[in-house]
Amino acid sequence: MAAVACGVDWAQDHHDVAVVDHDGKVVASERISDSAEGLTILLRMLVEHDPTDAQLPIAIETSRGLLVAGLRAAGRKVFAINPFSVSRYRDRYRSSRGKSDAFDAMVLANILRTDIDTHRPLSDDSVEVQALRVLTRAQQDAVWEGAEVTNRIRTLLKAFFPMALSAFERGGRHRLDSAACRTILSTAPTPEAARSLTVRRLSSLLKKAGRQRGIDEEATRLHAALRQEAMHQPAAVERAMGLQLQGLLRQLDAICGTVAELEEAVETAFHAHPDSGIVSSFPGVGTQLGARFLAEIGDDRARFADARGLRAFAGAAPVTRASGKSSFVHARRAKNNRLATTGYVWALAAVRHDKNWEALYRARRDHGDRHTAALRRLFSIMLSKLHYCLKSGRVYNPAYAFTVGEIPAAA
Repeated sequence: MAAVACGVDWAQDHHDVAVVDHDGKVVASERISDSAEGLTILLRMLVEHDPTDAQLPIAIETSRGLLVAGLRAAGRKVFAINPFSVSRYRDRYRSSRGKSDAFDAMVLANILRTDIDTHRPLSDDSVEVQALRVLTRAQQDAVWEGAEVTNRIRTLLKAFFPMALSAFERGGRHRLDSAACRTILSTAPTPEAARSLTVRRLSSLLKKAGRQRGIDEEATRLHAALRQEAMHQPAAVERAMGLQLQGLLRQLDAICGTVAELEEAVETAFHAHPDSGIVSSFPGVGTQLGARFLAEIGDDRARFADARGLRAFAGAAPVTRASGKSSFVHARRAKNNRLATTGYVWALAAVRHDKNWEALYRARRDHGDRHTAALRRLFSIMLSKLHYCLKSGRVYNPAYAFTVGEIPAAA
């Protein structure tokens, strides 16, 4: 009987492959290595058992890696199946909950044999969008890592150097991750060293950090703040904590440099894409936000049949749980977390810079929504309009984006 689906159980150093027919019987199986030779063997298996010329669907538990890239480059349709879904399908074949790599490959193949219509293949995004996705995710990861290191620095300063927090955060003009703060604390990582800094030395450090205006006034303010009376750790402990602080500052310096390089690369890649003009035409969307939206949504127009699918993907569509007389509506947890995080920032920026979105926000608050719920509703509306603009190839136009019924009287 002809083969109908292929499953690949992915691992770090090897992969198990299974090809099944219409009855779910395994007609071919193989363990391949994670190499070019392994990919060649897999493609040869697919050609041998493919009755419809490169139409045999492939199920795998990941959407990344060289194996997936090689299969897509060969023109194969790849389905990335959520591991949680695979674990539930597994119970259909073994009530004992036993498993093996070869068995999981068979389960993956049978998922497509029985329920291929309920799963979506990987989107056919352009190479430019795939590269942009790598850059935006790397930039976002670097920002999160920088926030984590900054929080560690804040905790450490609170334990032995509270004057620095008072100088750079509590009413100060700098943040702990600013160039001025990193430069000064690297030079004077302990309270004793900070007290020895003169106004002239602080001015020199501010210039080194890139400050160009108000240097003398800021140096005078920092000089007074760093010499405030405060509790101290023992001298030996203080010096040890100073060394720890310098190590964290070096990490933060590297992360800040990486973020700056990635932001520049993201900006170049984003503006080179033809859809950048449409995405950036929406209020509240700058280069970095727009790049993240384009990277996560992609440029495959067939990926989302309607705006509802895009809203669900971004986590803007709620989920209803109903049973008998009870019904509960809550926020969607299964979503693209990167897109959902970006959407919150987008909605907030649009409310602050556009009167129509501000009026909608106020109307939702008057209706009883809390701040987060109101922004989520606005994000849902924004995605619908973004989906239409991308489908039609039109830029955002506020004159046509709102109907009379959508704009509250307060607008």
